[in-house]
Order: sequence, then C-alpha cells, then structure tokens
Amino acid sequence: MSNLKSCTSCLLPETYETIEFDTKGVCNVCRSKEYRDEKIDWSDRKQQLDALIEEHRGKHDYDMIVPFSGGKDSTFTLWYLMKEYKVKPLVVRFDHGFMRDTLIENNTRTFKKLGVDVLNFTPNWKVVKRLMLESLRRKGDFCWHCHTGIFSYPMHIAVKFGVPLVMWGEPSSEYTQYYDYRDNEIEEVDETRFNRFVNLGITAEDMKGMIEGDFAIDPRDLLPYTYPHLRDLKRLRYKSVCLGSYISWDVKKNVEVIQRELGWQGDQVEGMPWDEYPYEKIECFMQGMRDYIKYLKRGYSRVSQMVALDLRNGRISQEHAKELVTNFEGRKPPSLELFLDYLGLNESEFNEIVTQTVVPPNEPDFGKNDYAPKTWDFDRWYREGDADKGIAFKTGKAG
Repeated sequence: MSNLKSCTSCLLPETYETIEFDTKGVCNVCRSKEYRDEKIDWSDRKQQLDALIEEHRGKHDYDMIVPFSGGKDSTFTLWYLMKEYKVKPLVVRFDHGFMRDTLIENNTRTFKKLGVDVLNFTPNWKVVKRLMLESLRRKGDFCWHCHTGIFSYPMHIAVKFGVPLVMWGEPSSEYTQYYDYRDNEIEEVDETRFNRFVNLGITAEDMKGMIEGDFAIDPRDLLPYTYPHLRDLKRLRYKSVCLGSYISWDVKKNVEVIQRELGWQGDQVEGMPWDEYPYEKIECFMQGMRDYIKYLKRGYSRVSQMVALDLRNGRISQEHAKELVTNFEGRKPPSLELFLDYLGLNESEFNEIVTQTVVPPNEPDFGKNDYAPKTWDFDRWYREGDADKGIAFKTGKAG
C-alpha cells in the first residue's frame, strides 16, 4: 500500500470516495459531522417526521414501505417506526444471494416480535453471477446487483402496491459526502441519488448491452435492477427518505436498542476485529471479499471506515485506531476461494482485473498471503459443484 495522505482527525485516506481536506488537514466528512451535532435542529426534524407519518397513515394498503436487509440499520429503523408510531409497514427484503444463518435468524425473530407483513425477493442466481463478473471488470466492485437491487426493487413494490412513502435507515452523509449535512436538507433516496453513486454509473440498460453478446439473458431478468419510470413515481407522489435525516443517528446506541428489544445478534465478519465490531455488515458472507477488493483498489477497507466513525464520536484513540488498521486490513479473506469459483476465475485473473481499477496514488501489494481467520459459519456458505462453477456463456463453456 502507498503512503497515503490521511485526515488528521479520523485518519481516512485521500483515496476515500468524495473526500476533501481543509487547510488543517481535516476531511469534509468530519466537518459535516460537526455541523450535524452543532447546527441541525433535531427537534424540528422530529416534528417533520411526525407530520410525514401522519400524512400517510391509513391512506393506503400500507402506511409505508420499509426496505430491509436485517442488518443493524434496517432493523433499528423498523423497530423505531413500529415502537414510536405503531405504523403498518410492508417490509421488503431483497435477497442478494449471500445471506447468513445468523442474519436469517435475526430477521425471523424481528418479524415475529414486531408483527409485520414481509415480501422477500430473490433474483436469478445465474444472472447474478454474470452481473457480478461484469461489474467487477468495469468498476472493481462485484456488488452492482446488490447496490441496484436493494434500492430499486422496493421502489417497484411501492408503485405496485400504491404506497407513496418509503422509509430507509442510515443517511449516506454518515459516511460519505455525496450528500452533506451542511446543506441542511432532507436526503432524498431518489433516482438522482441512485444514478449519482448507487449504480456505479452503470444502468440496467447499459448492463444489458455489456453482457447480452456472450450471455443468454432475458431482458426481464434486469427489471429488478431498473429504477421505476419517473411518471409512475410522480403519479404516486412518492416520498423516499432516510429515518436518519429526521433523528440523530448513533450506530452503537441503535445496536444496543435492537439487542435489548429484539434479541438481535451480531456476527463475525472476515477481516474485521470481531470483538470491537460484531455488528457491522453481518448481512453478507461476501463482505470480506468486498473489503479486500477495496483495500487493493484504494488502500483501506471497512476497518478504516469504522475506526473513523468511532474517532469522530470520540470513542477511541488514534493510537488504538491505527493499531486496528495495521492488524486487520489487507489480509486475504477465506471467501476468496468461493468467489473465484462462482465467477470462474483464478487468482491471477482476479488480480489483473482489480489492477485495472486501482485508485492512484494507492499501489496495491498482491503478494501478501496472510489470510484472515475463517468465521464460525464459513463451511456452511453456498458452494457450487464442478458442473456449476463459473458462468455459462453462450458458447456453452463455463468461464
């Protein structure tokens, strides 16, 4: 890894998305957090939320759509809305294909305790694999199907059920500056946001053109990854917003609440300090791979993001933060083997693809062979037989 310039406060490096430094070397994410804590009138924001809920209560089959992964943020969001407002939501879960046992148990327990209607959608796995490979090649991020599906599919359900209000959880301003708390606006989770950073700059129509030459795809397979037509959303008079735009968001306090109220359980995640962050990104058993690719591309992983959040909240020292980053970042995840089998790649091919997407001035080191420890459930993750490994291209040969 290169010797990267970093924020003097939270230690995020210069390769972090949307980052800028002021004359004191402090990043814009830190400055935005300061504004959030000092300037935003959260009492007024809560009154806005009260009015928004009442505006939509009882008008449709459901008061709102709540997109749900089962992670800490969506679980807290659903609990808060049910506890504070006693709404009738339709919970929409997009199954990206990598859900873990602990997560599924959490979800089941949460749904039963709260008493909610749930709609679950799982997309075509063979198409998912081809989308993963293409977005890896194009952007060095294999999660395009997840990014787009999670944010577009609930909007299609809102249109189908005629439910205008869609309530998400944590605002992106907590981590990046695609939206800035200093603008003092409610972050709209709309098509502008979707195209700004969610879909990595690749639309479903783009993706169809990229893969249809070598992969037999029905155009309808890409519908879950498209955003609904604007005319349909306007006719619905939709409102798609984050709960965290209306109440001050505190990840660790939120986790304490859902653990106490719902019996929510954390889990081990590859490449993370399990004792310090048992609640972060437990939804996906490919999370370790995503973090590893980020480390190769940008010189940091989720460990840096989490210690940065804790530094902004005054929860840890810079010395301890640096220790965590040094000890945990950059180790290969055991899931690398599964990932390569899914996409029909060997490690050299994988490294070559990632090399094309490295963000300067980071210089990745592909020679490290230090593996992160296996999580307790590693051997239970989905494995394909020899006949199913890789992608069935039109030639009939898996690649």
